[in-house]
Amino acid sequence: MSQHSGDGKANQYYLRGFNLDHGTDFAVWLDSMPLNMPTHAHGQGYIDANWLMPELIDNLAFKKGAYHAEQGDFSAAGSTHLHYAKTLSQTIAKLTIGNYGFKRLFNASSQNMADGELLYAIEAQTYDGAWNNSQHLKKFNGLLRYSTGDEAHGWNITAMGYDSNWDATDQIPKRAVNAGLIKRFGAIDTTDGGETSRYSLSADWHDGEWQANAYAIHYKLDLFSNFTYFLDDPINGDQFQQADKRNVFGGAVNRSINANIAGIETSHQLGVQGRYDDISNVGLYRTAARQRLSTTREDAVKQASVGLWWQGNWQLTPSLRASTGIREDIYRFDIDSNISENSGKANSNILSPKLGLAWQSSKQHEFYINWGRGFHSNDGRGSTIRINPISGDAAAKVNPLVKAVSKEVGWRANPMGNWQTTLALFQLDIDSELLFIGDAGATEASRPSRRVGAEWTNYIAINSWSYIDADFAVTRARFKDADTAGDDIPGAIAKTASIGIALNHPSGWSASTRLRYFGPRALIEDNSVKSNSSLLTNAHIGYQINPKLNVGLDIFNIFNRKVSDIDYLYTSRLQGEAANGVEDIHTHPAEPRMARLTMTFNY
Repeated sequence: MSQHSGDGKANQYYLRGFNLDHGTDFAVWLDSMPLNMPTHAHGQGYIDANWLMPELIDNLAFKKGAYHAEQGDFSAAGSTHLHYAKTLSQTIAKLTIGNYGFKRLFNASSQNMADGELLYAIEAQTYDGAWNNSQHLKKFNGLLRYSTGDEAHGWNITAMGYDSNWDATDQIPKRAVNAGLIKRFGAIDTTDGGETSRYSLSADWHDGEWQANAYAIHYKLDLFSNFTYFLDDPINGDQFQQADKRNVFGGAVNRSINANIAGIETSHQLGVQGRYDDISNVGLYRTAARQRLSTTREDAVKQASVGLWWQGNWQLTPSLRASTGIREDIYRFDIDSNISENSGKANSNILSPKLGLAWQSSKQHEFYINWGRGFHSNDGRGSTIRINPISGDAAAKVNPLVKAVSKEVGWRANPMGNWQTTLALFQLDIDSELLFIGDAGATEASRPSRRVGAEWTNYIAINSWSYIDADFAVTRARFKDADTAGDDIPGAIAKTASIGIALNHPSGWSASTRLRYFGPRALIEDNSVKSNSSLLTNAHIGYQINPKLNVGLDIFNIFNRKVSDIDYLYTSRLQGEAANGVEDIHTHPAEPRMARLTMTFNY
């Protein structure tokens, strides 16, 4: 993950050679609720995870590739299911203070009530950041959950609320820094920023083989950005507002079945998922200093989807097992646009089969092969578009549902008692790449693409209180069609590495450090311009003073490396430059070395 704007905005995500922007091909769920937002004002599949409270996360399931029938939209590269705890063994009171005005208060507790457990959590955070234009981040977050029952039978209901506002320093042109017009942590337009809120009510129920859930979400975002400065409007500047206001309703029902079929032990999961986004406004406006000047486009969208899926697991022999799955997704779009020609209705559906085999050659070694078809949806407004809202030219409709095909072979092993390792070779084809367009501030459907790569994951337990983990990935990402512009995918990272060591000594001391490496990446299709590589190291040291009190110190970018979080290549115009602008690398720097001290009181 990285960031190219203020900390109240969704992060950038990277996986398997994808710059996933804010979540285009990576699906995230918290309990029963999806985090991805389709037909979003800023980018398709937008994931704002800033409201998640890590202290409450009980477990997560992380998956790569389109091999799992229960995963639908946006899961072509991977998916994560996060689960909040239903009860806490102790009350948590936490205070964190750090450089650049960082302050965070967190408190969570649970108690018995009637026949169940009532859990609450509250969070407040402020942060100015290292930016010359302080970001003035203010975040407020809360949760209330009631749960009853046990692992076999029970239910819970959860209410959550989140509100955040901030000033942003978006990516800046390198030429402005080199000429001394601004500093490395400076901004061109100091009025960029935004505010967002999210309120939800959800319920989960399980009874033996049956599970069901339902949710309702109210979401709002107003985001102000200026990536090209004075290219389009030399008088007022190019700032624009992206507004998104919606209510989301959805739910799912699934059942698990175990059966012996012709002497083969099998397990099956069948499910149905539904979602309805009632978007009262998804708009784009020209602004100056956050004041609206004109409306570029304004749409009301009703988007509905239903997914039906089946996943089967087959123990063919004691050492050979198979997995099979199939999924059908049906979508309906209803667009009411301020440009009448862009209004209309559209329907689409897609079938996604899955197949996997795993052979355990010994207790220490397993080999596997997977094949699966998945998809991502495109912005619903593209399914009925006829007129480009900016130029007024004719525009072609896009395919609402875009096929992705994943293939993978791998080896999982425990060659020594303390070493677990996985080596995977994969290929991922997508019929239409979703790319972030810097001067539009949004994702757009692009050319078909292919990624071929290798990943090597390692976990080594040194002893009972320390371990090392090391992950390495190499990916070749290319467009598949012929184009004189070139076939490199801008922003796709070819090499990544993450190496960490953690200690948790019985004496009460704990320590960890983690290194993250991003290799150079093409910024243009012909690979004539590349970003630099980046290397960041973070560290932590803590001490358990007594059973109730813990103190910890985190140091980020410990070597104060002057590297970028993200780089883009596009044309922008500063005041005084030629009217057609200058093509330049635009960068968002990684934040400098900083420290945060945390006191945690458990009682």
